[in-house]
Amino acid sequence: MQYTKLGGTGLSVSRLCLGTMTFGLQSEEKTGHAILDHAFDAGVNFIDTADVYPLGGDTTTVGRTEEILGRWLQGRRHRVIVATKAVGKMGDAPWDQGASRKHLLDAIDASLRRLGTDYVDLYQLHSDDPATPLDETLEALDTIVRSGKARYVGVSNFLAYRLARALGRAEARQLVRPVSVQPRYSLLFREIERELLPLAVEDKLGVLAYNPLAGGLLTGKHSLAAGPAQGTRFTLGSTAQRYQERYWHEREFGTVQQLAEAVSSAGLPLTTAAVAWVLANPAVTSAIIGASRPEQLRDTLRAAEVELDPALKQQLDELSADYRRGDATR
Repeated sequence: MQYTKLGGTGLSVSRLCLGTMTFGLQSEEKTGHAILDHAFDAGVNFIDTADVYPLGGDTTTVGRTEEILGRWLQGRRHRVIVATKAVGKMGDAPWDQGASRKHLLDAIDASLRRLGTDYVDLYQLHSDDPATPLDETLEALDTIVRSGKARYVGVSNFLAYRLARALGRAEARQLVRPVSVQPRYSLLFREIERELLPLAVEDKLGVLAYNPLAGGLLTGKHSLAAGPAQGTRFTLGSTAQRYQERYWHEREFGTVQQLAEAVSSAGLPLTTAAVAWVLANPAVTSAIIGASRPEQLRDTLRAAEVELDPALKQQLDELSADYRRGDATR
């Protein structure tokens, strides 16, 4: 496993980060712990979760993933970097979501209880909340860090202009500034290369790329003709429609076929090559990988050891070039 600094901080993290959103719905606790064990034994010291997980659940399942992770952390807490997120809907009250001071201060305490720890290493806004003033949100994050409940803060799913504004407001107000951004990024979604990644490089932000396998489509195991398979993100509860809208299209399947043919000559599984391609971008700190069974980590963990041949990297760039343009059509 390779390690690097998280953006401009002194914090060292593994180049692969284990995402846990399958724990509690797609994977029961025993399986989740086996996945954690497998990744940890391979050198992954960076674990990402969120208060709303598991993926595909509702307000009756929120927090379950953090609880599963918390029980695994017992006796290991000092050996791993733990990141969690807030903003999503956690209950029926109107203030049980968003980036208000009330919700964030409530949410961090609830996450710490579920995780069984007195701090998290990285506390992230799961999404932007345009209904709450940025200053209020940044002040709440500042309070959380200064109280010792988080070491660093970051954001996820932010547009570049909103992230730039958040950085500017934090600096102007002398508040704790975000040190990382967590965007969706893969061979089938490259729009962030246009503005977000250049901003991250210029402001020395860590980039934690999620969905590097496009919800599993870049494993090459799905069939457009057969339809979405049960037990995958394309059929999973409240998230099925979102993932189908993102990736389940004829154009994407055609690209996957071309990519698979390109990497086969290099003797690489498409899964490994797709994650290695994400890691090859110098702006990317870590790629977030996930699994619903331990054996699914075999090819993704291998990506940390693979350096793509420049000619193959260029070929993958060219085959996926349409996904860099925001106006690409289906």
